Formats: sequence, C-alpha cells, structure tokens
Amino acid sequence: MTKQEFLEKLRAALGNDLSGAVVSENVNYYKQYITDEVAKGKSEKEVIDELGDPWAIARTIIDAQENQEYTEGEYRSETTANSEYDSVKQNRYGNVHVFGLDSWWKKLLLILGLVGIIVLIVAVIGGIISILAPIVLPLIVLMWILRVIGQRRR
Repeated sequence: MTKQEFLEKLRAALGNDLSGAVVSENVNYYKQYITDEVAKGKSEKEVIDELGDPWAIARTIIDAQENQEYTEGEYRSETTANSEYDSVKQNRYGNVHVFGLDSWWKKLLLILGLVGIIVLIVAVIGGIISILAPIVLPLIVLMWILRVIGQRRR
C-alpha cells in the first residue's frame, strides 16, 4: 500500500463519523508522520506496515473522539497530538487497543457473546447425540449381548 492509498483509506474511514476539520487534522498528522519517518531513512512501505490497518487506526481515533469532551471549536490539545504519536509508536509493538474494550458494557457484551457461542456449541453437540442415541444405544446393547453369548459358548 502506498502513502496516498493509506491516507485515502484513513480519510474514508474517518469521514463517516467525524467532522471535516477533525478528519483533515488527523490525515495531515499521519501524512506528516510518514514523511518524517521516510526522511529518517525508512521506506514508505515499512512505515505503513508499522502503522497497520488504516481502518483500525480510524476506529481508535473515533473512539478517542467519542470519549473526550470538547469545548466548542476545540478539537485537539497538544497532549492529544502527542498521545496519538505515542500510539503510532506503540502500534508496532502491538499494544494499541484496537477493539476499544475500555467500557464495562463492551466487556459485558463480549462475555455474553462468548457464553452464547458456548451454549450454541453445547446445543449442537446435544442435538447430534439425541439423533444418534436411538441408533447407537441399541447397537451397543446388541454387541454386548452377542459378546456375552459368545463368552458362554467357550
């Protein structure tokens, strides 16, 4: 993926949920970040690979915007810009929270989903057993009877 493709995907992902000014600000930030890293000697592809999926980055930015309270006309403080730069550096080490499981209801939803999957698996296995039991149990009993009869003849 090229720098331009990355930035276009990021712009498209951010454009659905954020205002134009915030989208431009974040796209410009990543554009400058890629330019700075390339100037340090990294290849464009290497920098983009380190950044990861632009949709995941967009989701992180959108979640951060939703969780942060803004005063009218203020979109990002200098500390927010620095923390986003730190997130980019952390991304290559894999400790950016892409799924945003920071609120209790998202964790609860995840747990309920996992429990639902387990219940579904148990139900499917139970259904298979209930279908096979009328066939398999008589066969087992028949085999046992034949075995007992075969042992008596010896």
